[in-house]
Amino acid sequence: MTREHVSAQVPARGRSRIAVDAMGGDHAPHAIVGGAILAARELAADIILVGRQEQIEPLLETYSAPPNVSIVPASEVIAMGAHPVEAVRKQQDSSIVVAARMVKTGAADALVSAGSTGAAMACSLLEWGRIKGIDRPAISAILPTLDGACIMLDVGAQVDCHPKNLAQFALMGSLYAQIVLGIERPRVGLLNNGEEEGKGCELVREAYPLLRQSSDLNFVGNVEGRDILAGKADVVVCDGFIGNVVLKFAEGMGAVIFDLLREAIGRSARSKLGGFMLRPALKELWRKMDYTEYGGAPLLGVRGVCIISHGSSNEKAVKNAIRVAHESVAGNIVGAIADRIIQNGR
Repeated sequence: MTREHVSAQVPARGRSRIAVDAMGGDHAPHAIVGGAILAARELAADIILVGRQEQIEPLLETYSAPPNVSIVPASEVIAMGAHPVEAVRKQQDSSIVVAARMVKTGAADALVSAGSTGAAMACSLLEWGRIKGIDRPAISAILPTLDGACIMLDVGAQVDCHPKNLAQFALMGSLYAQIVLGIERPRVGLLNNGEEEGKGCELVREAYPLLRQSSDLNFVGNVEGRDILAGKADVVVCDGFIGNVVLKFAEGMGAVIFDLLREAIGRSARSKLGGFMLRPALKELWRKMDYTEYGGAPLLGVRGVCIISHGSSNEKAVKNAIRVAHESVAGNIVGAIADRIIQNGR
């Protein structure tokens, strides 16, 4: 079968080219440049920092950047509060637009940005377009579970969805879990307020039979909110409104739990001793719950690899977002989704 040309695979030499929006995020450009240099030292990848050269160059010297880090100048920055589509169309020399255009022309294999989520989506759609057969793209996010992690989508791209959209989200999430996360037969669950098939709003009731009838999916039925962290499913599907609420709640819950633990440990000498003895276990728990470990959220369904990082990303989060981009390119996740859609005639 002829593969639709959607995104470049890693060349035979094994290196990917990652365009990084150096001006996007709360801590740009310092955290972005620092994280990019960490990634450049660990990955077989060429990191291209896109942004204001006069701000990036001194940081490369400060961090002693390796030779596989370079700069592509871009004079403008899209503000977090700007209207995404309008800003993308007007600010053609903004860092995120220039980075997205590099992927379109083949000068880069993937885009990573911690800037405006709306701008990243608008750039991807306007510059690359959707994979043929995909009605709407979805932002996916990794959540920790008792026995590993699961991917949840959508977490913010599509507030209003149709049942067919959820079925496509499930397919894309399942392929991502297989190719990038290495899960052989991902269990797919539909987020609902009960396990029974007839539960939930009209959207999930109509999406249920579509997921159940798909031979491409290992569908395990409805999952409730408590089932996500328990690890009942490897892929959890929902609309973007619900997904974003769940994601933000999970991030906040993790921070609150550790604040409460710190407070409890510091109350007495005995609790401090207990905290010291539990320190290795607590570090491992924090590592599993720390969003910086997972780097960024892939935007699935567009004709290119786009990884959207948290706006408050630090160097570690940026490094891991670039790693996710590199792995997505290496697995040719975009081409795999396109092939599966073509096979199913969707």
